[in-house]
Amino acid sequence: MPNPQLSIMVVDDAKFSSAVIGRALTQAGYQDIRFASSAVEALQQLEKRAVSVLLADWLMPEMDGLELTARVRQHDESTNHYTYIVLLTGKDGDKVQGEAFDRGVDDFISKTSMSDQLLPRIYAADRVSNTINRLLGETRLLSRNLASLESRNLVDAVTALGNARFARQKLHDTLRQVESRGGACCCLLIGIEDAKKHQHTLGDKAYNELLSAMARRLQHLVRPLDILARIDDECFALITLQDNLQQCVPSSFKRLHEGLNLKAFKTSEGFISVKAGIGMAACDNKLGLPEDNALMSLAHQQLADAYATGLVSAVRWQPQ
Repeated sequence: MPNPQLSIMVVDDAKFSSAVIGRALTQAGYQDIRFASSAVEALQQLEKRAVSVLLADWLMPEMDGLELTARVRQHDESTNHYTYIVLLTGKDGDKVQGEAFDRGVDDFISKTSMSDQLLPRIYAADRVSNTINRLLGETRLLSRNLASLESRNLVDAVTALGNARFARQKLHDTLRQVESRGGACCCLLIGIEDAKKHQHTLGDKAYNELLSAMARRLQHLVRPLDILARIDDECFALITLQDNLQQCVPSSFKRLHEGLNLKAFKTSEGFISVKAGIGMAACDNKLGLPEDNALMSLAHQQLADAYATGLVSAVRWQPQ
C-alpha cells in the first residue's frame, strides 16, 4: 500500500512528462508531490525542505541527472538525510547504468515502460528511504549519547568520533591482538593540508562543520570494524586489523584518498575542497611489534610525504 505522506519531487524540463507522472502518483494516493522544471530549481527547493524520493530526468539542459545526483548527495551529507534518487531514462546497457550507480543513483525507470515501472519503483523507494532515514535518526541519537561520554575524554565533541586518547587505546589493543593472534596492524593518519589556513579563513564554526562532514564521509568509506578517531584539528586516525601485510598497501586505501579529495564538503560558508593526505605505518609480529606511540609517530612522518606527492604514503615498521 502506498504511503500518502511520502515526500516526492519530480524534476523534468518537459511539462507534459511531469504532468503524466504527477497524475499517476496522485491517483495512487500520494499527496506530498512537488515539481521542478530544472535541476537548479530542484536544489533550491531541497534547501527549503528535503524529500524522501527524487524522480529526475537523466537528460536535462544545464545540469543533467548525474550532476544533480552528485549535488543532492552533498546536500544529504550536510543534513544527515538520505534522498532516494530514481532517474528517468531512455538509455540502456550495463556500462551506462553501472556508471550511474557509482555516481550515487539508486534506481532507474525506463521511459518506454513508465506505466508499468513507476509505482513498483516508488513502493520500493519508500521502503528503502524510510529504513535508511530511520537508521540515520537512530545514529543521531547514538551520536548524542556518545557525546555525553566526553567527560571520560574518549569522545570528540565535534565529530562524535573517538578522540586521540581513544585512538591510542585502540591502537594498543590492536597491536596486542596481532601479538597474540597474528595478522597485521595498519595505522593511518588522515590529515588536511593547510588546515590552519582553512581554519583561519572559515572560522571555528564552519571549520567544525568541515571536520564533521569529513568524519561522516570517512565513516561511509571505512569498513564496519575499522577504528576511526579524530586526533586534533588537522588529523584523523584510522586503525585497521588486516590478515597480513600484503593488505597494508596504498591501493587498499585509495577509496579513502579519492573520497576526500575529489568531492567538496558543504559548510555554512559554501562548498569547501580540501587536499587530504594519508600517511600509513604497518607492522606484524614477524619482526616484533612497536609501541603504539612509535607506530603512530611513523605514520605521522609519512603524512608529510603524502602531502608532497599527492599519494597515500606507506611504510612498514622496522625495529631499530
